[in-house]
Amino acid sequence: MSIETENTVPYRVLARKYRPQNFDQLIGQDTLVRTLKNAIDSGRVAHAFMLTGVRGVGKTTTARIIAKALNYTGPDGTSGPTTGPTDDCDTCRAIAEDRHPDVMEMDAASRTGVDDIREILDGVRYAPSSARYKVYIIDEVHMLSKNAFNALLKTLEEPPPHVKFIFATTEIRKVPVTVLSRCQRFDLRRVDPETLTKHYANVCAKENVTAEDEAIAMIARAADGSVRDGLSILDQAMALAQGAITTEQVRGMLGLADRGQLLDLMEHVLAGRVDACMDTAANLYRVGADPETILNDLLDITHLMSKFQAIKSPPATVEPNMATAERTRAADIAGKAGIPALNRMWQILLKGIGELQYAPNPQAAAEMVLIRLCYASELPDPATILKQLKDGTIVSSGGGARASSAPSSGGSVASFSGGNTSAVTMPAASVPQSAPVANANLTTLSEIVGLLEQNGAMVLASQVVNAVELVKLEPQRLEFHPTDGADGKLAFDLGKKLTELTGARWMVTVSAKSGQKTLAAQHRDAIENERNAVMSDPVIARILNAFPGTQILSITDKEN
Repeated sequence: MSIETENTVPYRVLARKYRPQNFDQLIGQDTLVRTLKNAIDSGRVAHAFMLTGVRGVGKTTTARIIAKALNYTGPDGTSGPTTGPTDDCDTCRAIAEDRHPDVMEMDAASRTGVDDIREILDGVRYAPSSARYKVYIIDEVHMLSKNAFNALLKTLEEPPPHVKFIFATTEIRKVPVTVLSRCQRFDLRRVDPETLTKHYANVCAKENVTAEDEAIAMIARAADGSVRDGLSILDQAMALAQGAITTEQVRGMLGLADRGQLLDLMEHVLAGRVDACMDTAANLYRVGADPETILNDLLDITHLMSKFQAIKSPPATVEPNMATAERTRAADIAGKAGIPALNRMWQILLKGIGELQYAPNPQAAAEMVLIRLCYASELPDPATILKQLKDGTIVSSGGGARASSAPSSGGSVASFSGGNTSAVTMPAASVPQSAPVANANLTTLSEIVGLLEQNGAMVLASQVVNAVELVKLEPQRLEFHPTDGADGKLAFDLGKKLTELTGARWMVTVSAKSGQKTLAAQHRDAIENERNAVMSDPVIARILNAFPGTQILSITDKEN
């Protein structure tokens, strides 16, 4: 037997029940409301509007409010357009209930073709049946096909005076500029958490449901600027609570971590206490906190702490929506950490959250990120290392330490690495490079290589660099000893190419006796000499002693 009676009223979700019905009920869109009110009051109403913004900020709701405001007739049917309440108008009630024949809504996500637009264009020619204006509301307009947009262009530019178009989209970049140029565009903003908190508290009061302030604040933060998303979460919280909505219930429902435990976790991470960090993370996981949510919350706290450090103002002015005790504690932790540590933490968390998307075990991946953060906390501040290097007071901090030093003079720089050690730069002498000479008076093997490279003979130039041991070089005469594995036609090819490039006949012969080292071998020797010169520098010697396992990776010209 059915438990429903004739008087049973179907339940309406909060997002529909508390949908704004006029401009005064719209929240968080003050600029939009002021502009539209002034336009309607002055009669300067555009023929087409483009409403854009993230989901749940009121695009379709605003479109319906505009339609009602323009078609308002009042209780006696004689009133004109209004910017106030429209509850006493039969036309407006029909529009609100989506049953008025002159206000048509179309979902472009399901009706994307040119034939759907032709239906609109055919109806545009006829006057409205009972309303003042025919209003066409097209939601998710960016989903229309290219042909559909093209079919709409001419009518959209010069529609009949009795027609208004209102478009809504979440992807404004996908709408052709030819369409945008024919519309008045309004960007609906995300609604800030403070405004959402007040709105949800008012909804709870109207629904006779008590809720803790922190629980409402959690819902407002989870809404991420979307009024509809927050009302859906609030609806779920009311069903879960069956009475008073508590912070613990909302936290468990959303899979959020306790803010106090997150601050504990932050302290453990910054202090490098791996054991305590793992225990806290395990406790958060056991009570239902999602691993990705934990890392995202740590990212938010890192950002908040960085603001506390960067903005020289009382914490209450930086983050007024946060509980006083938590705000004070976060500010204290930030003061002990410093900007460099927080910046390093931000970078590691960003990379870790990305890795979490592909990890087979999200909890294990989150723990690995936390371990990485703990060990990164032991890395010294680069500014401190620089000062110690200049003062000559640097001390060893283990193989996992990091150092960085800027070049102190001209010349080139040497890069170091060892374990987790980052680059260290110090001056070093520059490695001589060959200068190409494009004439027949070639006096060095480097000039020959330069001439070949300058004229595109890269393979032959490489063979000369790696396989030619110079024995004698005279004007238009070259004698060399080939290395093992050299091309047997190298002498012939080189003589032919040099004759072609210089316009003078070249004699290139092969000698049985060894000659000078190849250019490649000479270059390797030069690099080794540079390396030895750098390592003999007193400051570099202190760095190598302070950071065991550090190696010189490369030496480059500072000016380059």
